[in-house]
Order: sequence, then structure tokens, then C-alpha cells
Amino acid sequence: MKKVIIFFSLLILGIIISSFSKDANTAKSSIKISNELQFAPTEEESFFNTLSSNIPFVGNSFNGFKEAVAFKESQGKYHVINTLGYLGKYQFGKSTLKRFKINNTQLFLETPELQEDAFIALCSVNKWILRKDIKRSVGKKINGIEITESGIIAAAHLSGAGNVKKYLRSNGKTQFKDAYGSSIQHYLKLFSGYDTSFIEANKKPIL
Repeated sequence: MKKVIIFFSLLILGIIISSFSKDANTAKSSIKISNELQFAPTEEESFFNTLSSNIPFVGNSFNGFKEAVAFKESQGKYHVINTLGYLGKYQFGKSTLKRFKINNTQLFLETPELQEDAFIALCSVNKWILRKDIKRSVGKKINGIEITESGIIAAAHLSGAGNVKKYLRSNGKTQFKDAYGSSIQHYLKLFSGYDTSFIEANKKPIL
């Protein structure tokens, strides 16, 4: 009889311990989920985390700048056409391509070298248009963001040099966002601090 009582006592004790263990695991799981929600990364943190894990680290060189912009625009894919009709690794509009006498968009998509040359050419034009603003604004802070040459050139790639000029000269009051919600301010921050001295300011670069 004593053995039976001891057996049932141990059985009940085991059930109680098991129940506590499940409750503890559930609590731990809830805490983990809560923490994940509480500390979810921001859009900018997600971008930098993804960027650093997908492209080779090339520091703050011009090559690093190119690849960072390309990754943001198209994930670095040469053959991409987005929903608004922008083309290639750096997402060029057709009107911009015509400026560089590129009329065959299919050839453009199939020629990586042409896309790379077009990106450098556009950076040269934007640097020429914004040369005075670069001289005046680099080193200043606008809306808490330090202005750098690379940030300005990247923002011009997004919105056009004219909109960047308006933003800088209004001290950040004149804002701009593209159809997908990317802003001049966002690009100024994301692409700050790269070495773009390689780019020569040129009104009419030749491809």
C-alpha cells in the first residue's frame, strides 16, 4: 500500500513539475517575441544590415559608393526595369539616357559597361550643376544630417540636381520624395562620407 501511495505521489509531483516547465518555456517564448517586436530595426538599419551582408566591403571608395547606390536602386541587377519604367542597375529614366544619346534601351540593359559609364557621366553632370552648392553646403548640418559631397550626388541621382539645389538652399524646408517614398534627406544620410573626388564636374561628359 505504501508503495502505491509513493508511486502516485511521485506521479502527481512529476505532472506539477512538467506544468511549471511548460509555463516557464511559454513565458520565455513570450519575452523573446516581445523583445523582437520592441527592438525591430528601423528602415535605415534594415538597409545597412542588408547592404553589408550582400555586397563586398570596399570601404568608402568611389567603387563602394557606386555599389551602395546600385544596391539601393536595383539590388545591383543590370537587367531590372521597375514599375515606373526605370532601367538597369542604377535605374535610369529614358529622358536621362537620351541626354547621353542612348536611345536603344534594350542595348542599354544588355551592356553593363554602358550602364557603368552612364552612371559616372550622370554623376559628373550633377556635380557640375551642384558645384556651388557642394562648396557652400558640405560640412554643414541640415535637419540633423551632415552634408557630404557623396550624399549630394546620390540625392541628385534620386531626385535630379534641381530638387537637391532647392533642398539645400531652403535649408531643408523644400522636401522631395520619389514615387516609392525615398527622400532627398534619406539619401543624404544613407550615402554620406564616400570618396567621390574621382568624379570630375563636367557639363557635357562623353561616354
